[in-house]
Amino acid sequence: SDRTWNSKVITAYENTSNPNPNFRLPESNVRFNANLEDFDRLNAGLPLEGMQEVSVELGAPPSAPWNQLLERPIPLWKDYGLKDYENASDIPAVSTGDTIICKLPYNCHFSPWLDIEAPEGLTIEVRTDAYNLYNQGLHPSVRAEYVTKKGAQQYESYGWMNGNVARYYVPEGVKIRGLKYRETGYNCEFSGYFQCNDDFYNRLWIKAARTLYVTMRDTYMDCPDRERAQWWGDMVNESGEAFYALSPEANGLTEKGILELIKWQRHDSVIFAPIPTGNWNRELPGQMLASVGYYGFWNYYLNTGDKETLERVYWGVMTYLNKWELNPDGTVKFRSGEWPWGDWGTDKDTEFLYNAWYSLALKGFRNMAELFNIRLDVEWAEERMEKIKEAVNKHYWNGDHYRSTDYKDDIDDRSQAMAVLAGYVDEDKYPTIYKTLKEKEYASPYMEKYVIEALFVMGYPEYGLERLKNRFTEMVDHPYHTTLWEGWGVGSSTYGGGTFNHAWSGGGLTILSQYVAGIYPIEPGFKTFEVKPVLGGLKEVSAGNLTMAGKLEVSVEQKNKSMEIMVQVPEGSSCLVHIPSKYKAIQCNGKNIFDSKPTGDAYPYKEIIEGWHVFKMPAGNYEITAK
Repeated sequence: SDRTWNSKVITAYENTSNPNPNFRLPESNVRFNANLEDFDRLNAGLPLEGMQEVSVELGAPPSAPWNQLLERPIPLWKDYGLKDYENASDIPAVSTGDTIICKLPYNCHFSPWLDIEAPEGLTIEVRTDAYNLYNQGLHPSVRAEYVTKKGAQQYESYGWMNGNVARYYVPEGVKIRGLKYRETGYNCEFSGYFQCNDDFYNRLWIKAARTLYVTMRDTYMDCPDRERAQWWGDMVNESGEAFYALSPEANGLTEKGILELIKWQRHDSVIFAPIPTGNWNRELPGQMLASVGYYGFWNYYLNTGDKETLERVYWGVMTYLNKWELNPDGTVKFRSGEWPWGDWGTDKDTEFLYNAWYSLALKGFRNMAELFNIRLDVEWAEERMEKIKEAVNKHYWNGDHYRSTDYKDDIDDRSQAMAVLAGYVDEDKYPTIYKTLKEKEYASPYMEKYVIEALFVMGYPEYGLERLKNRFTEMVDHPYHTTLWEGWGVGSSTYGGGTFNHAWSGGGLTILSQYVAGIYPIEPGFKTFEVKPVLGGLKEVSAGNLTMAGKLEVSVEQKNKSMEIMVQVPEGSSCLVHIPSKYKAIQCNGKNIFDSKPTGDAYPYKEIIEGWHVFKMPAGNYEITAK
């Protein structure tokens, strides 16, 4: 602003007494004393008593204190408007002094609103069911207080909170003319969908999408009540889910996170999260490797085609990966950082996990170097990847499972899965790895995504879906919670306090869309994508979303001796449709395109690739029948 602006400190906004939010939260409680200011005038933007011309010009950017300004890469909040609570008819006309529990439709960000008639000087408090859940109240979230003036009055607390219910503590005798809430959130649409003939997976997908949205605002976060911090291990899973569940506006939040992660890189080239931060600068090596690698930065580019953002972070990624060293035997030298966290839970072979994450980081970096035609970096990354693969199989494979040299606990299911995804495992080892994954279940909900993915990669989709259902049944079937949890139980000290809204647990959404429905980008920004459905015993599957290329939809029906596939390919895009090679007669839009061999040239036939007929389809709508 310039000096023509008038301003005034609003003295009605005060600090609450203890308890205040736990130290992880940057936000404070919000207290408003209606005897000191008129909230109605404040809310309407009308001049307040005592407004003075006190603004001072300090200069134009980039002069101090502004320095360099960056364009905001994300939209302003989405305001869903004031709404009635789900149980509005149960709200009493006059408070009895008991807590008034107001039900929200799902766990969301909201600001509480009230319309009351009261005497002067009473205190009304609002909390949610997420306020005091963890560790016997040692980590309180935010709450709101309102001090009444005399008579009729309305108030909305603008400090957002979240939960499944709002709890109003209203003194006895106060007349309640209305209680409402205003949902706000990241400004994007729930444009994606997934449906199948087993309702469990439909409900899992929806709960995962709802959990994803409640962990988004000005950053991705691990949870909206305990800390709201941009932990990048969480964000890798979250950003992957967003490409299948949300509209392209969500991509800006990932772009922002990528740029922030590298902008906060330490002088010693170490990257760390959560960022932005004021009280933390410690490296979590596994999470940082996941962030800059194949599932993090590269997956963002593959889904968006945003080359410019990768250009801006390339040097930072390269310098960080160079911090990692190899042992004389070729395995990755253990790097403890300041917190060698591998996962929540027990029986985790962190040293082996670091090898796998580093190989996947090199894979992402190699792809970036190829994109920018930096041949020396391509060769460096490929040489390291091959050396690590050879060393891991020589020193960590014991004929039965992978295990780092000093690891003494039970077989780690995470490590076996990550070995598959890192490219260490040849197909002759798949049955042995599969047997282990059927017997061991140590992964947290965060790492379980990678276990299920490994089962699909190895060709065991039926058990992949079975394990997904077995492990997530309690969360998905829970009648109260509308979101997925941090651990396998709510409030568990084993999982950092066990929040009930952790989108790192939503990897099943990605599995269902990417592997079961088979939707995955081949060229950046969905310029070319594949449809390679693996139903894993399901009979009917449909999925779609609004991608960077446009609206994409797929449906698949598996019958006894045939498969029917419908595909909508957006304008300017093309699709590689995969059909199992066991089918010998294939029609598309009523025309024969394969009858023991390709027929016609309307849809170019690629070849049989690893057991699949592959056809390339340009933009359009297709109905394919294979028999």
